[in-house]
Amino acid sequence: MLESIDGLVAEHAALQVELADSAIHTNPARAKKLNRRYSELNQIVTTHEALSAARDDLAAARELAKDDEVFAAEIAPMEASAVELEEKLRRLLIPRDPDDGRDVIMEIKGGEGGAESALFAADLLRMYTQYADSRGWRVEILDSTDSDLGGFKDVQIAIKANATDPANGAWAKLKYEGGVHRVQRVPATEAQGRIHTSTTGVLVFPEVDEPEEVAISPNDIRIDVFRSGGPGGQSVNTTDSAVRITHIATGIVVSCQNEKSQIQNKESAMRVLRARLLARQQEERDAVASDARKSQIRGMDRSERIRTYNFPENRIADHRTGYKSYNLDQVMNGALEPIIDSCIAVDEEAQLKALSESSGS
Repeated sequence: MLESIDGLVAEHAALQVELADSAIHTNPARAKKLNRRYSELNQIVTTHEALSAARDDLAAARELAKDDEVFAAEIAPMEASAVELEEKLRRLLIPRDPDDGRDVIMEIKGGEGGAESALFAADLLRMYTQYADSRGWRVEILDSTDSDLGGFKDVQIAIKANATDPANGAWAKLKYEGGVHRVQRVPATEAQGRIHTSTTGVLVFPEVDEPEEVAISPNDIRIDVFRSGGPGGQSVNTTDSAVRITHIATGIVVSCQNEKSQIQNKESAMRVLRARLLARQQEERDAVASDARKSQIRGMDRSERIRTYNFPENRIADHRTGYKSYNLDQVMNGALEPIIDSCIAVDEEAQLKALSESSGS
């Protein structure tokens, strides 16, 4: 581990020099990438330095305690502090997801349950918006298709984190939200008061920082324009402003119609397409990566049921981590942090176990 840390400390110092050069900032994409890596390494270096200092202080206290019992009382809390720092450093040294610093594109889609599923899609949108607000993040609706009762058949949003911690963007937290979300409650459409079960799907993709990151040739796509449907006013419904983009090689299709401008809808659709293609590249990387680098609870199986929201019991349960609590009302108002933390903890433990097994073999 010491050899690994020495290399990371050297890389951190080199990045510090590189970022101090004003010339690097003429290339924003490169500067952003370097800032993310520097921020990630800064956590490791700071913790390593704190651990080294704690170990030195502990060694000094043990030496002094031989002659003065006053110092003996300080040893136990100093040992506990050193162990805590060791554990923190151990977790920081887990190979990072290279996309953790990115913003996200999220799609929320109605599933089984018809109108109730669409209403729950609107509830999930509100939940993620409230969570983003609590972290100072910004939510932008890229496209949506309304349902008859005020919900969403589907909605696409972009969530942008603030720039205070480049190493931990929206993706670092929200990547665990992809999958099938199951809701159990009495639907607004149910006259008999019976509890129904329905599902809503959530897809999460890391957003591309710069268009050049995911090169898309005009020859690789087919663009169709059509008349927007649903609410939006006369100008939306009477002009061919909606855009559908088909990526020919992969068959990925993206549609956007929220804006009155065809150009704006095309830009939004291209953002979503790039995010999907980047996620596809990540899937391909994961397919050949070592087990230690793969997320154990964030697979790309979009049919996996990951969570249940039981309204009659005010209960929320994550099926991947075993997390359960009876504060669903708070969760639906954006209190997602404990659930996401449980996902991160389980993922880290699995990766630490895999790394330990691979190093011992």
